[in-house]
Amino acid sequence: MKTRLIAAALALGFAVPAYAQDSILNVSYDVARELFQQINPEFAKEWKEKTGRDVTIDQSHAGSSAQARAILEGLPADVVTFNQVTDIDVLAKGGLVDENWREEFPNQASPYYSLPSFLVRNGNPKGIKDWDDLVRDDVQVIFPNPKTSGNARYTYLAAYAYALDKFAGDQSQAQDFVKKLFANVPVFDTGGRGATTTFAEKNIGDVLITFEAETGGIAKQYPDLGFERVAPSLSLLSEFPVAVVEENAKKKGTEEVSKAYLNFLYAPEGQKILAQNFYRVNDETVKAEFAADFPEVKLVSVEDVFGGWDQVRAEHFAEGGILDKLLVNQ
Repeated sequence: MKTRLIAAALALGFAVPAYAQDSILNVSYDVARELFQQINPEFAKEWKEKTGRDVTIDQSHAGSSAQARAILEGLPADVVTFNQVTDIDVLAKGGLVDENWREEFPNQASPYYSLPSFLVRNGNPKGIKDWDDLVRDDVQVIFPNPKTSGNARYTYLAAYAYALDKFAGDQSQAQDFVKKLFANVPVFDTGGRGATTTFAEKNIGDVLITFEAETGGIAKQYPDLGFERVAPSLSLLSEFPVAVVEENAKKKGTEEVSKAYLNFLYAPEGQKILAQNFYRVNDETVKAEFAADFPEVKLVSVEDVFGGWDQVRAEHFAEGGILDKLLVNQ
């Protein structure tokens, strides 16, 4: 009946209003699938209430750096929700994102954050409490390869920052510490998913290092294994930056909905979903509600310890840099 009415209207020359539908593509990091499966329907509900329009949010998930390269090569992202600042900087240099993207949203465009933390086996049989325990001869450590994983790069920098703090800024001793940590890794997976499988399903290693948010999620995913979360005394602030890919959004006419989607991550509803998934948030009411899930940790930043991401790229992650030297023979 509806089809016949539309056809009749067109035959008589009447305009038929288009069905109100928005559609955006959120290109995100590898382990964020479940998070955005929870966020997307809640945003869609709010968007419908505010605008009367439906919205479809498509997802793309892979390593953050790989996703940035894919966008540069033509993946039509409307928004990015990454786990590395450097990957949005790459898009900015490529002209797809505003060069001042960190000023477009609060908290330097990071609606939530986390930190490298530990997951140990039931009862914590090795008594792992801090980074010092991870360089003991009797401990096997699981985390991905920092050459291929943004998650692991944060782990590498967090361990390095801890060692610098422990050894009063002595670079040589800090590098020896990290080299011992690398030597305790029996297998380097390429990404966070693989490392989780190695630890949880293949039963390899005494401790998994990953984002604190992931330790909570993995413990819930494998309740029968009794994994326990352990927060180190010091760790690295791990920002989860977001941006509208303006070059694409302008062409597709999705700037309004794209910006609203990212703003939803800052709204109380979005912040609560993030906290329920063990991400740390800045909304004071939500923080108070979930305070028991987030132990006190001394957080340091890339800027404070390493001089910023540009310096990190040049000194640590460039070919032949400090990371390459410490990974030799691993």
